[in-house]
Amino acid sequence: MSGLSKVADTFRMTDEAWTRHANPWSVWTRFAAIPLMILAIWSRTWLGWWCLAPIAAVVVWLWLNPHVFPPVTTPRSWTAKGIYGEKLWLHNRSMISADHRNVHRLLVGVGLTGFAALVYGLVALEIWPTVFGVTLVVLGQLWRIDRLGLLYEEHQRQAA
Repeated sequence: MSGLSKVADTFRMTDEAWTRHANPWSVWTRFAAIPLMILAIWSRTWLGWWCLAPIAAVVVWLWLNPHVFPPVTTPRSWTAKGIYGEKLWLHNRSMISADHRNVHRLLVGVGLTGFAALVYGLVALEIWPTVFGVTLVVLGQLWRIDRLGLLYEEHQRQAA
């Protein structure tokens, strides 16, 4: 079992959790949490240790998020198809084409590069690395959702 498979098993979601995770409101409010987390971390300059309160609030929201929205049992939206594709990606690795794997590797690289710039910007309190980093993270994640949605649609066509 690969390291990634072990991580996926550790954080395995139930089928119901996946259907709630796929709700577009769940997806978009997780994206909305990104600038809130950045602001919460940046707030250490004026709140000191009290910045842990807004950081904790964002973490609690991210934990609650997939549980508060109704399930999507038939994915029709772009985001729902992407999340259903993510589930396929994590659970049916053997069916993933080399093309999808190569693009996914590229997008992971983009996301990691963005995350490194974002962390640097937040530690150094520099706006441009922070903005550049979060831009790469968000664009990489949006592109990843798009590719996973294509994977889901391909799987649906093959199953029909």
